[in-house]
Amino acid sequence: MSDYYKPRRNRNLFSPHSDEPFRVSRSKIDLFMNCPLCFYLDCRLGVGRPPGYPFALNSAVDTLLKKEFDVHRAKNRPHPLMGAYGLKDVVPYAHEDMDLWRTNFKGITYIHPETNFLVTGAIDDIWINKKGELIIVDYKSTSKEEKVTLDKEWQIGYKRQMEVYQWLFRRNGFDVSPTGYFVYCNGKTDREAFDAKLDFDIDLIPYTGDDAWVEQALEKMKKCLMSEKFPLPAAECDHCAYRKAARDVQIEAKSAK
Repeated sequence: MSDYYKPRRNRNLFSPHSDEPFRVSRSKIDLFMNCPLCFYLDCRLGVGRPPGYPFALNSAVDTLLKKEFDVHRAKNRPHPLMGAYGLKDVVPYAHEDMDLWRTNFKGITYIHPETNFLVTGAIDDIWINKKGELIIVDYKSTSKEEKVTLDKEWQIGYKRQMEVYQWLFRRNGFDVSPTGYFVYCNGKTDREAFDAKLDFDIDLIPYTGDDAWVEQALEKMKKCLMSEKFPLPAAECDHCAYRKAARDVQIEAKSAK
């Protein structure tokens, strides 16, 4: 068994009888949007989905991008990528809490009074324009032959991620631009040799978010967790489909004996 995956835990669980704020990360919100049953099993009963393997190369790209933008942040000047895309009045945002906001399992937080959820999210970067609006920025990396876009159906999770971050900063009293940006790095595979380095094309993709759904989602999540009944699984949930198939074949095997 993996050292870090525990099929069932007894900590960080929602209790209908507790008055303590319940921590809900951006990823838990996305889990609920993808499948209410998986969310309920995780947050109420402590049975989480098996984690995916860490993407070490993606993490390396994120770390290097943060270092690079921090150089320009310290000097209050635009990154060349901003100028290349016409963002001449934008600079990386300098704030004393920047490192905290970018730290996993900490991030920026807000207690939602209607649900008593402590909503959290760890951002990649923030920029600021001349109007004083914060611009939420997220780093993404991949390697594909075609030009990167946000048009794939599965990328709805990226968009929700951006909108939750925008919502969090607005609830913390910041003026936030509706348009955020994805710094999308695409690893090139058309080189003749590896030569111990990987080159990337970097695209800056704007996305105009709408966080109006977040409040309703939080209220539905609270109602889901307060219930003693299991919610229905999402029709397209692979995890629920696997559990059902495994359960069915076990029942069939027992019946055949």
